[in-house]
Amino acid sequence: MHFYPLLFHPNLHSVVWGGSQLCPYKGLAPSDEPIGESWEVSAVPSSTSIISNGPLVGRDLISVVTEHPDAILGKAVNAKYHGQLPLLVKFIDAKRDLSIQVHPNDEMAQREHGKMGKSEMWYVIKADPGAHLYAGFKQQITPYEYQRRIEDGTITEVLADHQVKAGDVFYLPAGRVHAICGGILLAEVQQSSDVTYRIFDYNRPGLDGKPRELHTALAAQALDFHVEANYRTVYPETTNRAVQIIDTPFFDVRVMEIDKPKHRDMRKYDSFVISMCLEGDCEIRLRPTVTSGLSPLTSLRATLLPSGGRTPSPLILKAGHSTLIPAVIADYDVLPLHGKSKILDAFIDNQDNLGDKITKFLHIRA
Repeated sequence: MHFYPLLFHPNLHSVVWGGSQLCPYKGLAPSDEPIGESWEVSAVPSSTSIISNGPLVGRDLISVVTEHPDAILGKAVNAKYHGQLPLLVKFIDAKRDLSIQVHPNDEMAQREHGKMGKSEMWYVIKADPGAHLYAGFKQQITPYEYQRRIEDGTITEVLADHQVKAGDVFYLPAGRVHAICGGILLAEVQQSSDVTYRIFDYNRPGLDGKPRELHTALAAQALDFHVEANYRTVYPETTNRAVQIIDTPFFDVRVMEIDKPKHRDMRKYDSFVISMCLEGDCEIRLRPTVTSGLSPLTSLRATLLPSGGRTPSPLILKAGHSTLIPAVIADYDVLPLHGKSKILDAFIDNQDNLGDKITKFLHIRA
């Protein structure tokens, strides 16, 4: 099997709070439906991505990963997640406020639903003047006060309210109360889970005209009432360099704004890479591999490229689209096609685990 960067068919979700930006952002025909989410790369069984390019066209992502887990996920990722793609990435267009919500951690999600927990991050692509979102509590409250404020509809009064602009980043670990509010287009990276507990939904009906289900009891178990001094992630803004904006136990996310070709050798992480093109079409060119004298792992990579170790045709990644680059071929160049491009990369950083093992080994030897 020869591997290559995977593209996917549109996977759009209509929701009561959705808007009209995602279709034009992705170069698709307008929709009369309120499209709130584009599930860019998904191995969630309820809404799995379907491959749209190359020999695997028409295949669902779950079955392809199941057949080739080491090559696509990376050996370390496959070992840790037992053949499951651990991330889900989306573009989100909030025309109206989302519900106030919280997500469970791994332990609770496994106990209650047999699924992964849901920690996530947001990268704001575009925000209307005055747009804001909620992330975390602004003051300490008790579970009793939480329940009272849910009942009387004043829960937003104790939430940290953040004015936002393009480029803002927020990390939402499981347990942190949050809500995207109207006028925001963003990219979301999260654990591969569809478990959400709605706390408060402004007493509005869903698309079917009926009140949307709330999960206040489960939310009360999942909530972390700890108050942080600052919920916004601060990172250096620079060009032609991949800047780390999030480093968590669940994913590593980097943003890269380039106006010239950029080499990305990600093989050291032993992980797939999901690249989301936020602005400016770009080209992804896999690097050729010379097989003579290589390690077994690198030699395996050469066998998974077209015959002779030649690279396949470059992939054009358009703004508003995403690709999954299998771990075994994650050595490539990114070239902006129209002046500059902005890319968001999400992957699993297995170097941390390796460092822990080396430290422990050296300690034992000493």
